Amino acid sequence: MPNDIARHPALQQGPDSRDESFDLAPISLWKEDYSGMKRLFDQWRSEGVSDLGAWLRQDTRRAKQCAQQIKVVAVNQRTLALYEATDREHLVANLDQVFRDDMLDTFIDELVQLWNGGLDFSSYTVNYTLGGRRIDIQLSGRIMPGSEQSWDYILLAIENVTERETARKKLSRSENYARGLFEYSPISLWVEDFSQVKRLFDDLHRIGITDFRTFIDVHPEFVERCMQEIRVIDVNLQTLSMFGAEDKPALLSRLSDVFRDDMRPHFSQQLIELWNGNLLHQREVINYSLTGEAINVHLQFSVFPGHEDSWGLVLVALTDITARKKAEAYLEFLGKHDELTKLHNRAFMVDELNRLERKGPFPISVIVADLNGLKLVNDERGHAAGDALLRRVGEVLAKAVERPASVARAGGDEFAILLPGTDERGAHALIEQIRQLIDLNNQFYSGVAMSLSMGAATAVPGERLDAVLQRADGLMYEAKRAFYSAPGQERRLAGS
Repeated sequence: MPNDIARHPALQQGPDSRDESFDLAPISLWKEDYSGMKRLFDQWRSEGVSDLGAWLRQDTRRAKQCAQQIKVVAVNQRTLALYEATDREHLVANLDQVFRDDMLDTFIDELVQLWNGGLDFSSYTVNYTLGGRRIDIQLSGRIMPGSEQSWDYILLAIENVTERETARKKLSRSENYARGLFEYSPISLWVEDFSQVKRLFDDLHRIGITDFRTFIDVHPEFVERCMQEIRVIDVNLQTLSMFGAEDKPALLSRLSDVFRDDMRPHFSQQLIELWNGNLLHQREVINYSLTGEAINVHLQFSVFPGHEDSWGLVLVALTDITARKKAEAYLEFLGKHDELTKLHNRAFMVDELNRLERKGPFPISVIVADLNGLKLVNDERGHAAGDALLRRVGEVLAKAVERPASVARAGGDEFAILLPGTDERGAHALIEQIRQLIDLNNQFYSGVAMSLSMGAATAVPGERLDAVLQRADGLMYEAKRAFYSAPGQERRLAGS
């Protein structure tokens, strides 16, 4: 087809040679004479031109020269209607409005097809009606029998594909939008195929399995088999970032490093959900990055609509909740621990006393310890020095006390050690061990010396642990009075 006809006034018009079948055809038909262009091609071949496409794009005026050689012989009624022309003369006189803008490249492609010896050529391009409406067209051309040497009879068929192209572009935009949502979603998305898992389930149904939970308890290998049968179809960019993978192949080749250890019991529960017909569920699980770091994730599983019978398309969304879990763990730690000494706090001590009183094991001993001279250190050296001394107490007591025993900061400068299954002799042995650790600690830290006054009591049969705690507290105060009655103790504590 001619390109940018407005720039080619030498376009010639031939006589009208319509017949009835041509004129009434339901698609746009054009009869054209390419004989002048054939002579131009022959001239260029004789001049040594071999790559016509490159030759024309090197100087687009050559393509326009080709267009000038085309003669429009006839068009049918459908062509006039398509291009909003009153008659052929009206159309041909205004071809500059029809063939313009982005048609040059496709016109060159048509010419190359003819140059390379083809009798047929085709292209997809854009035309415009005389009213200025843009139309997408599919063009097909053929050198008619008997004109193979002269090219004096070329038949063109033009199909209006605007509606189809509009729908295709709309679909493409929709697909690109959906793809963009998938790829750039801020959460990890996995598209997976669970169809083999569904077939394994169907096999169990056929052999009469009804209690799936018991079945997988007896046959844990079935869970492993299901894990192996899942096929990952695609993952998004956030998934690669979250799991520390360079690209999709790197991640997909190491899925066994991602889904392991703690994932298996969670996956078993997921299989139970599916067995019970729950195709949309969620839970918190642990995965692993390719560097081995544990990742706490909130997993949301859903079978795509239309795939409920096969499970062939499943979306798994993983939200990284590691930071939240760490925060929760820290808050839980603070709820039961003293932030300064890292020992348990009074709330834990009260709960543990109640638990031991109910469950034992007896005998149960309690040691109460009090840091000597803390007020003096705070007054003379400041609260930072006092806090440092309390942290040292925490270090010593944490080192001395092992499970199932526990140690708590009961408040201020007072500490309590709970010793289940320990008699009076064991309690006093621990006190001696603590004193030895205090001596070592004082050798390591210069300045303020640490000193604890301690008292121990062991529960007698039927005695409440609160009473035992009070007896130990009383013995601690006796030790404290003895400590302060010794000459020079306060000055030594203050490091003066």
